[in-house]
Order: sequence, then structure tokens, then C-alpha cells
Amino acid sequence: MNIKNEPRPSTDGLGERRNEQRLHYYWPIWFAEDFNGTLLQGQMLDVSSRGAAFTCHDDGTCPYASQEISARFSVPQYGPDESFDMANFTCSGHVCRVEHVNDFIRKVAIQFAKPLPFKPGEQPALRLAGEADAYQRPKEILISKF
Repeated sequence: MNIKNEPRPSTDGLGERRNEQRLHYYWPIWFAEDFNGTLLQGQMLDVSSRGAAFTCHDDGTCPYASQEISARFSVPQYGPDESFDMANFTCSGHVCRVEHVNDFIRKVAIQFAKPLPFKPGEQPALRLAGEADAYQRPKEILISKF
């Protein structure tokens, strides 16, 4: 798993409007209108305590804006010694945006109905040693799945 903790560059000239740092990482996410139906898989792009962004195949099953969905995913949760465990979540929420990436892929942004119990992108272990703020320079962490 490739993890980056960095501010998202603003493309609108207004600056970043988010008040929480997002954790950028690539890991599977499963989603469905409800978990009694067929689960679909996407790839997580980033997550905060209030929402997530992921990609999915544009094969007619990708969620649409304003749709209510449930998502199942894991997030690294770091301990004081920079070790980590994967925290597993099942969250419901609504799709706030769907963007065209290419003819095969869509990017989906979901806002959770209830926030996660921690802020994934603001964990102390993600800060670089000797730096006061993780926003100053990104740190890349490589995690292998066995």
C-alpha cells in the first residue's frame, strides 16, 4: 500500500477548503446500495474522518451523485511507535460527486453519514521527524500486504 500524507493542491484559485488533512492511499474498497446486494470493488484514493474518494469501473454499476451507498474499507491506524494496524469500517453515506477520469474509470466522492472515530490523515506517526507540521512536506510510506 502506497500512502502519502500531503495537502491536495487547489485548482480553483480559492485555496483548499477542507479543514482536515486527507490520507492518500491505494487499497480496495467495496461498496453497494446496501450490503444485501452485490458488492462492487473500487480503489481507495484518499480518506478523511468525514469522507472518501475512490475509483470504480464505468461499466454501468458505478454510483451516481446523490445516491446513498454503504462502503467497506480499511484504514491504517498508527500506534505511538509508528507501528500500525488496519482499522476496518463499514460506513453509509451519500455520493457527493462523480467525475469522469477516462472512458473506463470514474472517481467517486462519498460523504459519510457518521464520521470515523479518528482523523486518518492527521495521525502523529505520519509527521516527519523534526518537522512541526505534516503539511510542510509529504511523507511516503510503503506497506506490503502479505
